[in-house]
Amino acid sequence: MYVAHLHLTDFRSYPHAELELEPGITALVGPNGQGKTNLVEAIGYVATLSSHRVPTDAALIRAGCQRAVVGAKVVRELEPGRPRASVVEVEITAGKANRARVNGGSPVRARDVLGLLHTVLFAPEDLALVKGDPDGRRRFLDALLVQLTPRMASTVSDYERVLRQRSALLKSAGAASRARQGADLRTLDVWDGKLAQLGARLVVERRALVRALSPHVEAAYEQVSAGQGDARITYRASLEGALQDAPDGLMADDEAGVDLVEAQLLEAMGRLRPKEIERGVCLVGPHRDDLVLTLADLPAKGYASHGESWSFALALRLASWRVLAAGGPQGDPDDEPVLILDDVFAELDARRRERLAELVAPARQVLITAAVAADVPEPLAGARVDVMGGEVSRVL
Repeated sequence: MYVAHLHLTDFRSYPHAELELEPGITALVGPNGQGKTNLVEAIGYVATLSSHRVPTDAALIRAGCQRAVVGAKVVRELEPGRPRASVVEVEITAGKANRARVNGGSPVRARDVLGLLHTVLFAPEDLALVKGDPDGRRRFLDALLVQLTPRMASTVSDYERVLRQRSALLKSAGAASRARQGADLRTLDVWDGKLAQLGARLVVERRALVRALSPHVEAAYEQVSAGQGDARITYRASLEGALQDAPDGLMADDEAGVDLVEAQLLEAMGRLRPKEIERGVCLVGPHRDDLVLTLADLPAKGYASHGESWSFALALRLASWRVLAAGGPQGDPDDEPVLILDDVFAELDARRRERLAELVAPARQVLITAAVAADVPEPLAGARVDVMGGEVSRVL
């Protein structure tokens, strides 16, 4: 698949923008602050309904406006020689639920367009995947899950909603306990069940995803680092070893496996309830899990050098690209995602720059942002678009 056209209305710095694109490599070139990243951010948003730069949508709407529209023409060749184009348009509205349209049809929920476009975006912020807190690594897994299996979007959002409700009840129960007042915990039992049900599905799906990513991470790290180091990823659950009885082949569509994790979550919540009420927080569940990154059997966080951390972050994104390119659960041969490299090469040393360029050059579509054309390695020479003062112009 590839993006053939991008159009924006009141998105970030753009009152209006149109960008024609082709398969292969395109570099968006211009000084910092001119709007290059806004363009690739918009493409990523169509694919994931989220930004790699900000946690909420409010900043995506141009200052003084009430809504933004981002649309992309996505071309997929489901049969050789027979491309099919779809125009996906998402309307981002301040204070309201976002809506979407496909080919100018009736508005639908924004999440209903998930899966029509796949992207993998690598940016300087990705260094936090290695050096940052577990929350960023959990978001990395969940965002990839949603691209692979769009129905997981509702599981992730429902889990977050139930987690907030249960946390509020725990705080109320803790306050009542400190005031020596009785607390009705029957409602908490209901939320325990909902949290365990949704959490079990999320844990099992994440574990299956990590198993799929693992060999690709190892191979990508070896390629990027030229064989220097042995990178590994594992999923660490907050069930304190309760998952040790789960079979290694446990898959997300194994309902017996999901039931097993759900029962273990319920047991753990019951056992930890006094501590949870005392502290007013949920102490067990996928919101406390982590993707553990190790390099030569040592934690990458705190032990990896700056260059090794960059290589690991690159390996995570390249592995995501390869898992998506494999066709996901549907085995679609045209699921290779659009690969976006946002201001990456200026951050890398010469060796890593060359290795990355060699690895991504064969991709169906690569979009690169760079402050100067010289930052784009020779193997990635292709089409060029200049971006200056919010104006987009193709260089012939």
